[in-house]
Amino acid sequence: MKLTVRIWRQDGPDAAGELVSYPVDDISPDMSFLEMLDGLNERLTLSGEQPVAFDHDCREGICGSCGVVINGRAHGPEQTTTCQLHMRSFADGDTVDVEPWRSRAFPVIKDLVVDRSAFDRIIQAGGYVTAPTGTAPDAHATPVPKPDADTAFENAACIGCGACVAACPNGSGMLFLSAKISHLNALPQGQPERESRVLDMVNTMDTEGFGGCTNSGECTIACPKEIPFDSITTLNREFLHALRSGRT
Repeated sequence: MKLTVRIWRQDGPDAAGELVSYPVDDISPDMSFLEMLDGLNERLTLSGEQPVAFDHDCREGICGSCGVVINGRAHGPEQTTTCQLHMRSFADGDTVDVEPWRSRAFPVIKDLVVDRSAFDRIIQAGGYVTAPTGTAPDAHATPVPKPDADTAFENAACIGCGACVAACPNGSGMLFLSAKISHLNALPQGQPERESRVLDMVNTMDTEGFGGCTNSGECTIACPKEIPFDSITTLNREFLHALRSGRT
């Protein structure tokens, strides 16, 4: 396969950026998208040019660090992570645009790399439990109703990649936050901080500059782990309950 890849190049947070076109030849349909970028970077390095900066780590769809916008869609045309997107999703001769996440809360560091530490600060604000659970066997001894366990596992699948934010027309972080709230608040170990958790995390999300949710649903379409849209309903319900309880 041969593609024309137009990649966002930006030297730093305060520099002007632009899309730069690169022809890429000898692409195997079985390559991952990141392997294609690796090949391009090898060619750029050998020719003395600056390679394209992009985030990656596990390359197994687990860590969530590899996200980019491909042809206007977070992670590309398939509902998966960028590292698990294969080049067979494109046709020979295609032009492919590759850009970083676009959100005020995720400022560009360089090229395709953005600063997603806002997610870390949201977690630090309340995404933990203080209840002593002991070792794994002790924690497993705590009875959890099957529906609650299912809800917790479903939402714990969130990998914090930020695709929901990139896909949202408002740059909202609600799906990410709702996954964390739904996960922890469903479990008995999460009950001591149940009310303070949602208030602290929502306040931090607002402070970080994420947009508001208008229920467009684009976040769930882009989410590689298929976090359900009704998790946002759970978040809203938990938030209102905490407000009524007088916790501030």
